[in-house]
Amino acid sequence: MEHLQGKTILVTGGTGSFGKKFVKTVLQYDIEKVIVFSRDELKQFEMRREYTDSRIRFFIGDVRDKDRLWRAFDGVDIVVHAAAMKHVEACEYNPFEAVKTNIYGAQNVIEAAIDRGVEKVIALSTDKAAAPINLYGATKLAADKLFVAANSYAGKKATKFSVVRYGNVIGSRGSVVPLFLQMKEKGEILITDVRMTRFWITLDKGVQFVLQSLKHMTGGEIFVPKIPSMKIVDLAKAIAPEANIRIIGIRPGEKLHELMITQDDARHTVEFDDYYVIMPEFPWWGSTLKGGKPLPDSFEYSSDTNTQWLGIEELRQLVEQMN
Repeated sequence: MEHLQGKTILVTGGTGSFGKKFVKTVLQYDIEKVIVFSRDELKQFEMRREYTDSRIRFFIGDVRDKDRLWRAFDGVDIVVHAAAMKHVEACEYNPFEAVKTNIYGAQNVIEAAIDRGVEKVIALSTDKAAAPINLYGATKLAADKLFVAANSYAGKKATKFSVVRYGNVIGSRGSVVPLFLQMKEKGEILITDVRMTRFWITLDKGVQFVLQSLKHMTGGEIFVPKIPSMKIVDLAKAIAPEANIRIIGIRPGEKLHELMITQDDARHTVEFDDYYVIMPEFPWWGSTLKGGKPLPDSFEYSSDTNTQWLGIEELRQLVEQMN
């Protein structure tokens, strides 16, 4: 992690599941300091008691407030943008709030980073941003486009922007695992559709992939890890094998299967051993990434046609490790 040595790193949404794990991880390296930027003072208070390293700073603020970001980015070398409204149903019923945080917030991060001379910005995306059918996915796709185009918007400034896109994080706040564990106590698991599949990644692997992408990024890339899929019904059986499973139908804005690379994106995507990189289609862009190979025609990276799968026993072990 030589690329982190002596750097000041800021994490938006730093009190979330990803942010806390990211902070804990980078403190293992020779960084100058890490700044936790979030709007929840209670979570910062709790995190401050848990994380006592002198290299941590806490900054109350909202990505909707560009002036506050401009102040927070003073002296920052790397920004990891993890702040978002991410719950599908909440975004569906509060659409303007989702747009303000996920789209306008992305714009504010971009402009503050350019004005403050930040070296690198990497934004967290989601599988729901590929061919989106819900507002959350649509706002994250818009944010992805903003961060890719920001490399042109920066002009002669040195700031570079890239994106990391991955699937559901096992056990993160609001994920299905804690929900199923609660349902287990009642003896019944509610599932929307038995055919449903999802990409899954652990929090540790998500953080490591972001750090790896920070090292390789030259600006404009969308990094997509190769991760396993699982069936939602298998997860239910892994968590509560004795429980009754009841099908309730797909909720608003929900897909049967998730995509991370569409067929249209695949035409300008290259493959590496452990990940894919969606290249920007701007004529100004030139990559120093070497070793990637083009994908075949009609390729798409979908959770139902994935070559890697987690079975019931593997899912059970992951849930046990989480607890």
